[in-house]
Amino acid sequence: MNMLTVCALVCTIVALAGSADLPETKAKSNETGKTHLVKMSSKCDDGWTQLNGRCFYYVAELMTWDKAEANCVSLGGHLASVHNAMEYCRLQRLILSATHEEKETWIGGCDAQEESHWIWSDGTIFHFNNWCPGEPNNQGSYQHCLQMNYGVEKCFDDFECHGQRPSVCAKNM
Repeated sequence: MNMLTVCALVCTIVALAGSADLPETKAKSNETGKTHLVKMSSKCDDGWTQLNGRCFYYVAELMTWDKAEANCVSLGGHLASVHNAMEYCRLQRLILSATHEEKETWIGGCDAQEESHWIWSDGTIFHFNNWCPGEPNNQGSYQHCLQMNYGVEKCFDDFECHGQRPSVCAKNM
């Protein structure tokens, strides 16, 4: 089963479940010792989308990867890291919702420090990937930044960092 099919299945499951965006609940005891559930409000700022304990924000302005990362840092986060197929699918939905297109978009992957050693700008481990066939290829020896939604398969691609793309920022709640 190819990655596009897997992503489509995960997207369908997430859409049908619909529970990923529901407010969290927390057990809380009152003075009588009884426990009841209390809804926790979203801890994301206005315009940000909550997912898996983080907040995500689509930035439509075209920027280089470095400027997009600096912009995300100024907003209290980093370019988004992606840790599983569900997150990737949700980021695709976020972009589609904001733009009505499946735009190629910067996320936080980079191998500029060491070729073929991909890291996330937020410091988390780069264990999930969704590379398009033949990627990363470092075409011309200068593709060190990660864009998502590339090609017909809408997957990861290494791209030249001075290219102009919209971006997705992420920060912890």
